[in-house]
Amino acid sequence: MKTVLSAIQPTGDIHLGNYFGAVANWVRLQEKYSCIYGVVDYHAMTMPYDPIKLRSNTWELITNLMAVGVKAENLFVQSLVPEHTELNWIFNCFCSYGQLTRMTQFKDKSNQLNEMSKDDFISVGLLDYPVLQAADILIYKADYVPVGKDQEQHLELSRDIAQRFNNTVKKEYFRLPEALFTETPKIRSTADPSRKMSKSAGEKHYISLFAEETAIRKQIKSAVTDTGEASEVMSEGVANLFEMIKASGAGNVYDSLMNDYQTGQLKYSVLKEETANVIVDLLQPFKERKTQLNLDKKLIKDQIKASSEIIRNRAKETMREVKELTGLLNVK
Repeated sequence: MKTVLSAIQPTGDIHLGNYFGAVANWVRLQEKYSCIYGVVDYHAMTMPYDPIKLRSNTWELITNLMAVGVKAENLFVQSLVPEHTELNWIFNCFCSYGQLTRMTQFKDKSNQLNEMSKDDFISVGLLDYPVLQAADILIYKADYVPVGKDQEQHLELSRDIAQRFNNTVKKEYFRLPEALFTETPKIRSTADPSRKMSKSAGEKHYISLFAEETAIRKQIKSAVTDTGEASEVMSEGVANLFEMIKASGAGNVYDSLMNDYQTGQLKYSVLKEETANVIVDLLQPFKERKTQLNLDKKLIKDQIKASSEIIRNRAKETMREVKELTGLLNVK
């Protein structure tokens, strides 16, 4: 089976945007590929963070991922596999400074930091994390990486680093990973549909997968629909509610409401109510599963530490081979 590698930063919670945009796809890919999914806590250190929250968010995210169907044996925690950072240093020597400064997300996050604080501190880690990301991917010799268009630049950097490494050691050692583009719904904020659903924007801008039913219904009921301006084009707010229904797999509900919209009979109150019904039904099994998982948190930690160690064995073998090819010394 081909290997798929994907990773997510430990923010603890998962909202609908995360789920429809990435995590639901992770669950589906497990049936077709050999999947390795990382909770990348080293990456979370590149922006201001709280050490205590980082650890608790890591375990919370792992529990949430398992609750929605990600298999424990496919999961690892990045800091439990130190070979990632070892390969990161080696890859630093195969990546140019100019490539990193041209990364779009580095510019965006640098600007974000400048807006957040008068402190002009920007860590080297923020500049260098695309190289660590390349190590995350290449250390497992992944064939495919599920990405959105906004992440394609980072995958291309991984391919560039792999090719430069191969050329230097005069061997086609690292395979060049390919992007696995899949249909990923873009879920918007219900409070401001002009922006994507995001935790960083505040509570009213995202819907947690594990929120109480009353909170979910209240938030969708208050969702922005039309701006008040007449238009022949469906507004972003209305389109967002339709997208949620479609992404949830409720095709019959989607088709019926879309027919009402096209014939001018749709009431937004009905659209909101049906959207809430679909979302609540989708999320209920996840909540039940999480309740069961939380009954034995030690078991979860033991499972993930064990799976991380098994996955680490692959990383160790890659590092052994990389050291041989680059002239470094191996312990054994």
